[in-house]
Amino acid sequence: MTDTRQAPTARRYPFSDPDRLDLDPLYARLRRSEPVTRVRLPFGEDAWLATRYQDVRTLLGDPRFSRAASVGRDEPRTTAQQVGGGLLAMDPPDHSRLRRLVAKAFTARRVEELRPATTAIANELIDAMTAAGPPADLVEHFATPLPVRVICRLLGVPAGDQHLFRTWSEAIVSTTSLSPERIEEYIANLHAYMAGLIAERRVTPTDDLIGALVQARDDDNDRLSEEELVELAAGLLAAGHETTVTQIPNFLYVLFTNQAKLAELRAAPELIPAAVEELLRYVPLGAASAFARYATEDVELSGVLIRAGEPVLGSLSAANRDDEVFADPDGLDFTRESNPHLGFGHGVHHCLGAQLARMELQVALATLLGRLPGLRLAVGEQDLPWKSGLLVRGLRAMPVTW
Repeated sequence: MTDTRQAPTARRYPFSDPDRLDLDPLYARLRRSEPVTRVRLPFGEDAWLATRYQDVRTLLGDPRFSRAASVGRDEPRTTAQQVGGGLLAMDPPDHSRLRRLVAKAFTARRVEELRPATTAIANELIDAMTAAGPPADLVEHFATPLPVRVICRLLGVPAGDQHLFRTWSEAIVSTTSLSPERIEEYIANLHAYMAGLIAERRVTPTDDLIGALVQARDDDNDRLSEEELVELAAGLLAAGHETTVTQIPNFLYVLFTNQAKLAELRAAPELIPAAVEELLRYVPLGAASAFARYATEDVELSGVLIRAGEPVLGSLSAANRDDEVFADPDGLDFTRESNPHLGFGHGVHHCLGAQLARMELQVALATLLGRLPGLRLAVGEQDLPWKSGLLVRGLRAMPVTW
């Protein structure tokens, strides 16, 4: 067992700048020979980084690792500003209390009820694209409005305001794309916007999710404070569309650059649900690991002793390529029989909107591939513009034709 008092020199982390959707090969080398390693991020205290599937799963699911313990600490991070609070900075029972209030809106049954409306939106967007004619920017004309309109419908947010909250939501995932001052401004704007919608619900009650949260707050103050209500509503709006907006073009990029797999899906669209799971495993969405857990007591991971009070980061992307769990982990297999990927996390912080994201991604692929059988890039792969300075990897634009 390695004692942290003789810990190795911390490696600079992230190991490299994001390169499209390529995963830095150092993750694989560390997973084999040094699965729990010391790292130093641009800001905050040094941390441990776990890269093996079982260690990351333990980190996310074991109550001996705490997110709430990050509050008041100089948390390891890639941003100058401290990571915000909300659900991601809570442990049970507080986390459970808030999560229960909204979890019923994201059950598999409730999400499945949204599938017809989501499919109708997807078809409307494709109708508009085909009417305008190629080329079209898939990010602007499809990948962005689809999840935005769905989450707006669920929450009760005017979709016409997306030019506002889409801009402000970048603050949630920015590392260097925005200044600390602008991040603070945008988050304040987002919270003020949601506070305004909440005030409207008190005058005119609604049956949407924000209306339900307002009622829960006003009927029983012990269940939800006003600050928690605003933070929760703002977090649901931002998280409810931001990653799916990014993953739709990411998934299409993988398919466009793997023509055999694209042909496989076109020939067998019934594989799309399994393909979504495989792409969630395969695509390294995060530019780097974030949201450290703090050990509340001494814990051993892969022979390394993590001392109580030390922060640990888990690489979901590295864990999802662990060959001890996934056969041919660097390949795409849409017929994979077992796929316990960590694309939505694990444990109490497992993505609240996982079922919604799954459904949206399935609808996006099925509708695009079904309606536009000749869909392809309108520019060379090397000419695609990628986002930078964000917690997530994604395309700024994806010109397509059909």
